[in-house]
Amino acid sequence: MKSYVFKVVIEPDKFEDGREAWQAHCPALKGCRTWGHTRDEAMANIRDAIDLYVQDLLEAGEPIPVDQGTIELPEPAVVVNV
Repeated sequence: MKSYVFKVVIEPDKFEDGREAWQAHCPALKGCRTWGHTRDEAMANIRDAIDLYVQDLLEAGEPIPVDQGTIELPEPAVVVNV
């Protein structure tokens, strides 16, 4: 089992009515983007989106990209965001 750490980008945005929103994407996974009402919600949503994206890659027999800020570790790991 390997571990992967993916860089994500979370940026402030606004709805058309002016309410706050947050956009999130993973540069290493083309098209892997989501949003949230708060920064924390956007982070949770991008975590779920990355998990689904990687599961789809594995099921299709495709390699997991390890570029644009992605780190591959040869053993299981825990990542803590602070």
